[in-house]
Amino acid sequence: MGIFTNEPIRLIVQGITGKDGLFHAQKCAEYGTNVVGGVTPGKGGESIDRWPIYNSVREAKAATKANATMIFVPPANAADAVMEAADAGIGLIVCITEGIPIMDLMRAKRYIADKPVRLIGPNCPGIITPGEFKIGIMPGFIHKPGGPIGVVSRSGTLTYESVFALTNAGFGQTTCVGIGGDPVKGTDFIDVLQAFNEDRATEGIVMVGEIGGDNEEKAAAWIKANMKKPVVGFIAGITAPPGRRMGHAGAIVNGNSGTGKGKLDAFRENGIVVCENLGDLGAIAKQTFT
Repeated sequence: MGIFTNEPIRLIVQGITGKDGLFHAQKCAEYGTNVVGGVTPGKGGESIDRWPIYNSVREAKAATKANATMIFVPPANAADAVMEAADAGIGLIVCITEGIPIMDLMRAKRYIADKPVRLIGPNCPGIITPGEFKIGIMPGFIHKPGGPIGVVSRSGTLTYESVFALTNAGFGQTTCVGIGGDPVKGTDFIDVLQAFNEDRATEGIVMVGEIGGDNEEKAAAWIKANMKKPVVGFIAGITAPPGRRMGHAGAIVNGNSGTGKGKLDAFRENGIVVCENLGDLGAIAKQTFT
């Protein structure tokens, strides 16, 4: 079942009547995910494609027994959608929406802090356990079922690049998680690393970080103190000039904080095998994981 779930996925899509919501609901279903319905306030009782639409997450859960949701709600309302899902008792919440105001995210994160839910995102590609389910926007065909490598990444595109390199090198993946690049998020590196450390099927981990913030440094220290499995690490954006935001809201370097060199040094000092060029990941994986 991968990490963060102990039961078969029953997925709803908040914002399913939008272009992106419907498209990715269809792609998730094509991959094999059990999509059971969608939520769009004011359109309850209607249907789209093969799925019933409900006015609220609570209604959708009561009717479908949903245990996971994928959120494609516009930024101004996305944090409310997260809180609604948590309030309804949806255990796995994957928020794809980008551009959510930071104050809204802080309010949502505080609201769900004492609830038994797992929020992945926002501004993320989602989560996939190859061969079982995908909740997100990642291309399913590049993933290889059967493990034994777990992947966690701040970058959406580089998640795909890393997975494709592993697949081409003959390594399947247990679960791949894109945690998102915003400075405020539901799930961070250490959350995923801990889950991989406890997962019997995962024998090694690829961790893709970015410049900005100190999450990678904190994760590296955690790995040295706790990790029982080999980790390969890559940092994106190491050539970005200080003070310039590169892509994600969290990918910004201020002074000596969050530099690519500092993160790579932290990786090396804490026993992580460094991959400096993502094109070398396949070869490095063979050296590290076999």
